[in-house]
Amino acid sequence: MWQNTTMRIYTRTGDEGETGLYGNTRLDKDSQRIKAIGDVDELNAFLGYAHSLISDTDIANLLNQMQSELFDLGADLAVLETHYQSESLRISNDLVIEQERMIDNFQQELAPITHFILPGGSTSASVLHLARTVCRRAERSVVSLKKSHPINPEILHYLNRMSDLLFVLARTVNHRAGKPETHWKSPIERKNLAFKT
Repeated sequence: MWQNTTMRIYTRTGDEGETGLYGNTRLDKDSQRIKAIGDVDELNAFLGYAHSLISDTDIANLLNQMQSELFDLGADLAVLETHYQSESLRISNDLVIEQERMIDNFQQELAPITHFILPGGSTSASVLHLARTVCRRAERSVVSLKKSHPINPEILHYLNRMSDLLFVLARTVNHRAGKPETHWKSPIERKNLAFKT
C-alpha cells in the first residue's frame, strides 16, 4: 500500500558543490546542465509571482499550467538519455502546438504591433515581461548545453514559444487593465520631441 512520506528539506548531499540528476548521476552545481535547470526554475518562480498578481481567471489558470509544464521540462533536462526511463520523461510537441493556439487566441484581443514596445505598464504585466527575459536566458542556457550534450529538441521549441506567449500575455494584461503601451522611439524621434517641448 502506498504511504505518504514527508520530503526532507535538507539532505546534506549537496554540501560539496554537487547535485543529483534523475537516476543518481551526480554533477557539479555550476555545470551547464544545472545552470539550464536553474534558469528554468527561476522562470517558474517569476510565473508564480505573476500568478499572485493576476485576477483574470483565464490568464491565472494558464500560468498555473505553464508552471506545471516547466516542472516537466526541468525533469526532461534532469534525466540523461542513457537512463532507461528517459523517453517517458520527454516533453512533446503537443505542448508547443498548444502554446501557439494560446498566442493566436490572446492576440485576437490586441491591436496589431506597429512599433517596438517598452516593457512596463501594470505591475503584473511588468512581471510577465521580466519572466519573458528569464525565459530567453533559459533558452540560451539550453542552447549552450546542446553544444556538448544531446537534448530533447522540443525543449528549445517550448522555451522559444513561451517567451512569445509571455510577451502576448503582458500585452493582454495591460490591455484589460486599460494601461496604454509605451512605444519605443528612436534617438532622432526623442531628440525631435525634446526640441518641440
